[in-house]
Amino acid sequence: MKFRHEYKHRINLSDMMALDRKLSAICRYDPHSESDGTYLVKSLYLDNYADKALREKIDGVDRREKFRIRYYGNDTGFIRLEKKSKINGMCSKESIQITADQCQSIIDGKTDFLLESESNLMRELYAKMKYQLLRPRCIVAYRRKTFVHPMGNVRVTLDYGIGGSNNVSEFLNPELSFLHTFRDSILEVKWDTFIPSVVSDAVQTHCRHSAAFSKYAAVRI
Repeated sequence: MKFRHEYKHRINLSDMMALDRKLSAICRYDPHSESDGTYLVKSLYLDNYADKALREKIDGVDRREKFRIRYYGNDTGFIRLEKKSKINGMCSKESIQITADQCQSIIDGKTDFLLESESNLMRELYAKMKYQLLRPRCIVAYRRKTFVHPMGNVRVTLDYGIGGSNNVSEFLNPELSFLHTFRDSILEVKWDTFIPSVVSDAVQTHCRHSAAFSKYAAVRI
């Protein structure tokens, strides 16, 4: 499991516009972006009856994990089951592609196929849905603009228009609407062993400090 550095800033519209200009000059867009350099992200988060993932995030637990299912835009032909882990500020992500039918089966609680899979991640999800009672809890959606820099394998994202829905059964419905109540945007920076100074300087924002922020927690709360 590969762990990476990560920090986040909660920023306003003015910050985001300034960062967009600076990062466009030194980085390239994610190749999967739409014509305006952005794409829509939709994630279905799972948690247990006691809101374990949510409470661990709020309490700042050093070792924590959460499962989610994610796809982009309205393309349900490419869906990924992901497990994100965080240990002492370092993060890692395991993922595997699943089909729309498999996604809907997870939503519906029909999980036997997970146990029969050769994927360790899918079998782990089966065990935690069975014994920890993980269940789909909410959907988070937002627009993302991603910048990448090859040195240090740096990935910078600007997320905005963050909204959510509790209508988890309609996760694959392209017509599903989201309640947008979070006005600020989120800057995320991830890198491997080092971050080039040109990128580090570009992502500095006036009077903004790194903060533990979770879009899942923001939507749930």
